[in-house]
Amino acid sequence: MRVIYLHGFASSPSSRKATFFADRLRQAGAACDVPALDGGDFSGLTITGQLAVIDALVAGGPVTLIGSSLGGYLAALYAATHANVERVVLLAPAFGFARRWPLRLGEAAVARWRAEGSMPVFHYAAGEERRVGIGLLDDGARYPDFPDVRQPALLFHGRQDEVVPYTYSEEFQALHPAARLHLLESGHELTDVLESIWPVTAEFLGLANHG
Repeated sequence: MRVIYLHGFASSPSSRKATFFADRLRQAGAACDVPALDGGDFSGLTITGQLAVIDALVAGGPVTLIGSSLGGYLAALYAATHANVERVVLLAPAFGFARRWPLRLGEAAVARWRAEGSMPVFHYAAGEERRVGIGLLDDGARYPDFPDVRQPALLFHGRQDEVVPYTYSEEFQALHPAARLHLLESGHELTDVLESIWPVTAEFLGLANHG
């Protein structure tokens, strides 16, 4: 089995969740890749650009996608248009990505972002502020809030998530009744519940008997 783990916004392949899943998957006998989704250009980050990074790595073969936050949204977007994706695991997926920015920042902040062409955000992997271009928002508006994923889907979302409310995952499940949604007593990062997430994920991937 080949799995690709997709990290979240302003994160990296060395994030705690990426490392956790890569280690567990490899121990269970699965091949796991964790790409840097910004392609080395965080300021020029777009949804389209990140999907291109995923596409180049997938290279048309069968694959399972695991994604966290923005990575979860990207996994759903990619799966919706690529039948070679066999299944997806989505951790606090950032559905409604472009729609939620004005809700979180406010219209004035978005207007300033547009006027300046970029805005500073905290880059968790770098441990410092980095600027991201308005192209992220404009390009993101081209994509659906809830991708039409036809593959088996397993979702985990924290009830205390203040970044992406869990109701977005509930709305996705309402549109895709076959998707399995687990609501957890946790926040957006889900790092405190990884040990309980893993056995459910391993069973969903058919790895339960391998570690």
